[in-house]
Amino acid sequence: MAKSLKLRLILWFHNTFQKVDLRKMTPKQFRKFSDEYKDSRNLLDEPTIPLFKVENRLIDGRDCPLPIRTFTPSNQPNLPVIVFFHGGGFVMGNLDTHDNVCRRLSRDNKAIVVSVDYRLAPEYPFPAAPNDCYDATVWVANNCESLGGDAGRLVVMGDSAGGNLATVVSLMSRDFNGPKIAFQVLVYPCTDARLNHPSISRHGKGHLLTEEMIHWFLGHYLPEGTEKAAPYVSPYLAEDLTNLPPALIQVAEFDPLRDEGAAYAERLIEAGNEVILTEYKGAVHTYFTMPKLLKQGRAAYIEIKKVLTGVLQTG
Repeated sequence: MAKSLKLRLILWFHNTFQKVDLRKMTPKQFRKFSDEYKDSRNLLDEPTIPLFKVENRLIDGRDCPLPIRTFTPSNQPNLPVIVFFHGGGFVMGNLDTHDNVCRRLSRDNKAIVVSVDYRLAPEYPFPAAPNDCYDATVWVANNCESLGGDAGRLVVMGDSAGGNLATVVSLMSRDFNGPKIAFQVLVYPCTDARLNHPSISRHGKGHLLTEEMIHWFLGHYLPEGTEKAAPYVSPYLAEDLTNLPPALIQVAEFDPLRDEGAAYAERLIEAGNEVILTEYKGAVHTYFTMPKLLKQGRAAYIEIKKVLTGVLQTG
């Protein structure tokens, strides 16, 4: 893509989101606003990636049926499995917004990907999302064989809010003697609801995701009186981070969430876990969903494939 076109698109996204006045917007209105640029996604990503099989289904959750979408790259048996949780500030996002993300992950890693359509705030505030994601992970682990997957090679992954949910599911699985998770991939995760790390203010304006947006998202996600230091809200603040799956944590240089992602990586390492931390220079939040537009997005998928090859592939 020509450099001038890339620049125009980046400026368009920046200027569009800077015009948003969240004080005057409901979550429903913001979802509609975000959908208005969905036709531009072909400029952000390649055309829909074909796979051997893509299926929608409903599975049982503790509170309600949960929609999932499974992406299968081939008819080979015993494939590794990635359970994916989409980003969107716990307020936005669905199976469609991250459909091609999951298709690429499935194709590149020769893995079954299970995308979880967890319930969104404010209609369903915390702890609905982590409960749904944990329930879906348990279901996937118990049904790996019927999906064509290998429960011994189970990965949880997510971007932004989904990165929070992926590592919270890892904590819950440890705490409740749940499924054994082989690896966690956290793409610019939010890990500390106090929002007091330096990058929040340093990069909180002019870099697509703003400090105002983050406060708005969490304000809808966390009911009044929720303890922000609770481990399933802010995994960075969890007292015990031992015995967790190895992790790849990717952060963006100009992301308000940059510092809390890096700080969480440091705490995991201090607790004795294996962690790879990668900072994508020059990148802003959401680069992961823009691989056609941004070189950092393309590089992120290449790194994930390289790291997971040793974890998931059997030679």
